[in-house]
Amino acid sequence: MSFPSPDYTTYATLFAGRPKPFAYVDLDALDFNVRQVLAYSADKRIRVGSKSVRCRHILRRILDSDPRFQGLLCFIAPEAVWLAQQGFDDLLVAYPTIEPQHVTAVLEQIAAGSRITLMVDSLDHVRRLDELAKAQAVDLPVCLDLDMATRHLGGRLLFGVQRSDLRTGTAVLAVAEAIRASARLHLDGVMGYEAQIAGVTDDDPGGAVMNRVKRRLKRQSIPEVAARRTAVLQALQSAGFELRFVNAGGSGSLHSSAAESRVTEVTAGSAFYCPALFSRYAEYHYEPAAGFAIEVVRQPAAGVYTCLGGGYVASGQAGADRLPEPYLPAGARLSKFEGAGEVQTPILYEGAEKLGLGAPVFMRHAKAGELCERFNELILVADGRIVDTVPTYRGDGRCFL
Repeated sequence: MSFPSPDYTTYATLFAGRPKPFAYVDLDALDFNVRQVLAYSADKRIRVGSKSVRCRHILRRILDSDPRFQGLLCFIAPEAVWLAQQGFDDLLVAYPTIEPQHVTAVLEQIAAGSRITLMVDSLDHVRRLDELAKAQAVDLPVCLDLDMATRHLGGRLLFGVQRSDLRTGTAVLAVAEAIRASARLHLDGVMGYEAQIAGVTDDDPGGAVMNRVKRRLKRQSIPEVAARRTAVLQALQSAGFELRFVNAGGSGSLHSSAAESRVTEVTAGSAFYCPALFSRYAEYHYEPAAGFAIEVVRQPAAGVYTCLGGGYVASGQAGADRLPEPYLPAGARLSKFEGAGEVQTPILYEGAEKLGLGAPVFMRHAKAGELCERFNELILVADGRIVDTVPTYRGDGRCFL
C-alpha cells in the first residue's frame, strides 16, 4: 500500500493562524497505519497499547475501526481504572501493580462490572494481590509476564530488556500454582513482550554495520522466543490451566508474533502514530501520523531558523535518537551542537521554502504517546482540512506516570 505524504506548504496553509506550539494527528495517515497493522497481524486479535496513544478519542477510533481490535494494554493501574470509567473494557495492565490504593481501585472497578487484568511475575506479587483481593472479597484476574530476552555470545550479551524472571515452564508453574491456590485470584492469560524484536530499530541512517548485527540477532531471537513460549504454554496446559488469551509482540514484531499458532493476540501501539523511531524498521512501513509544530522566532544566521521550544526528549537510553526530528520542510535538521532545547531549537535549513518569523516547523517526537504529555489537545486533520480538536490524557487532567 502507498500513501500520499503531505508537503510543507499543505500543512503550513492548513494550520495557518493556529498559535504554536501545537500537536496534531493526521487521520488519513492514522487510518493507513491501522490497515498496515491489520495486514501485518495475519488473523490475530489486536490489543491496542494505550501508552502509545494517550488520547481517548483516538483509542476509540482505532477500536471501532475493525472487530479484530479488542481490548487495551494499559501501562498503569490508575489509567486502566479511568479508562474503564470512560467505557473501555478488557483492560490488561502491562506492568506489576503493588501500590495498595491502586489495587483497591482496580478491585472496586471490577466489582462495578469492569474487566481489568493485573500483571504478575513473582510469588510476592501473587501474595500481595491475594491479600488485597480477599480483603475486598473480589475475584481478580491476573496475567503472567514471561521473560522474552535472549542471551548470546555464551550468555555474555543480553538482547532484550530487564523485565520478568519467568523463563522456564518450571518457574512459571510455581507462580501459576500459587495463583490457583489463591482464594480470589485466577490465571487469565500469559504475556511475552519480545522487546529485542519489537522495540529495536534495524534500519537506522548511517548505521549499516549495526543494522546488520541487529537484524541477525533478531533472526536468532525469533525461534528461541517461540520455543520458550511454546514450552511454557505446554507446561501450563499439562497442569490443567486454561487461558483466555496469550499476548505477544508489539508494532515492530507483528509478523513473527502473529506467526506463532499458540499466540491468540498481538499488541500494537506505536504503529498508529509512527513516531520517528518507527520509520527505522526494515520490515515495517508506517506513515507519520502525529507531530507537533514549533514557531520560527529568530534567524541568527543564513540557513539557521531558531524556534521557540521543541525540546521534547523521549525516554530510554540518552542519545541523538531520543531527540525530536524535523519533519517538514523536508531537509530541515537539528544542530548537532544544540539539539532540541526547552526554550529554543535552532533548525538548519537551506531549501526552497520561505521560513520567515512566525513560520511553522513540523516535528516528529522520537516516541509515540509521550508527545501527548506535552500538549492538552490534538488537532485532527482529514481530507486536507481540520475536522476536530480532542483532549489528550493531559487535557483530560490525567498524568499517570
